[in-house]
Amino acid sequence: MATLFDPLQAGDLALSNRIVMAPLTRNRSPDAVPGDLSVTYYRQRASAGLIVTEATAISHQGQGYADVPGLYGPGQLAGWKRVTDAVHEAGGKIVVQLWHVGRISHNSLQPGGGKPVAPSAIRAKSKTYLVRPDGSGEFAETSEPRALDADEIPGIVDDFRRAARAAVEVAGFDGVEIHAANGYLIDQFLRSGSNNRTDDYGGSIENRTRFLFEVVDAVAGAAGSGRTGIRLSPVTPANDASDPEPQPLFEHVASGLGSRGLAYIHVIEGATGGGRDFQQGDKPFDYAAFKAAYRNARGRGAWLVNNGYDKDLAEKAVAEGRADLVAFGKLFIANPDLVRRLKDNVALSAPDKATFYGGGARGYTDYPTAA
Repeated sequence: MATLFDPLQAGDLALSNRIVMAPLTRNRSPDAVPGDLSVTYYRQRASAGLIVTEATAISHQGQGYADVPGLYGPGQLAGWKRVTDAVHEAGGKIVVQLWHVGRISHNSLQPGGGKPVAPSAIRAKSKTYLVRPDGSGEFAETSEPRALDADEIPGIVDDFRRAARAAVEVAGFDGVEIHAANGYLIDQFLRSGSNNRTDDYGGSIENRTRFLFEVVDAVAGAAGSGRTGIRLSPVTPANDASDPEPQPLFEHVASGLGSRGLAYIHVIEGATGGGRDFQQGDKPFDYAAFKAAYRNARGRGAWLVNNGYDKDLAEKAVAEGRADLVAFGKLFIANPDLVRRLKDNVALSAPDKATFYGGGARGYTDYPTAA
């Protein structure tokens, strides 16, 4: 019977345990460059079997929040190389989450102050995070997007490809994770609530998933399929994501991913950061059928689950074979030594929510390890 603390081979990634640090946006990378604090933050958490970094913009256009890191400039890549070196020196494995936010952005964050891009010109009922001139942060309504022209889409696919190659070859990451969840650009193409296109990227399930598979093939070709994961959130309402029929949509996604040799599939169960039993449509989402669609299509990547897991729930999921890996988010914020604490049943520290987004060391690198 497998446990959380057993090693696992996920594609080309040899992991020392099955505890994954989930991607956590912290807004502490001015000019999109990870700095000294980021080096310390990730090194402190290197005992995780795998670290998935905070979401990282593949291009200036892909940025949607202030002070989030990027992968499109030499300073950004150099900053990340310092992070990966520190994690590797501490014995850890780390992949970067590749991010294009699509419509979840603000004009002030876009090149030339332009409109954010999206599958369709439908404004999201959501907010983003901006920094005021005095350095303080605020949440603001997202801006109205413009619909991408079909001839712009290959360029975004190329941005994903370039970012993936740079992440592995320049920044030293062990692999990459494609962010196709939480109402960001790839997810916007998937869902009928944000995609009303009438060309080859809209309408049918086959068309709405076309962009996802183009990105997956580009990224896997650049980074290696065995070093590529993908994050999906079948029913989350995050960032105004909606679709009345998620089951056939995501089973089609799972079937298509099965033949692509990915390292892992990262699944957010329920509403991101909310109820695990949240549903869209007229019936609960069948996660077992979703996973079966992937396995039946010869998918052999590790199955990584996320959302509201504590030790007991995680141990049960691994022991019963429902998951190969379990991601923890907020618990890793306040417990840099979370693996040890879970293994030895050490009491867990609670995170300070007021310091989640923006700021300095407080609430970021100053949480102590257990005595």
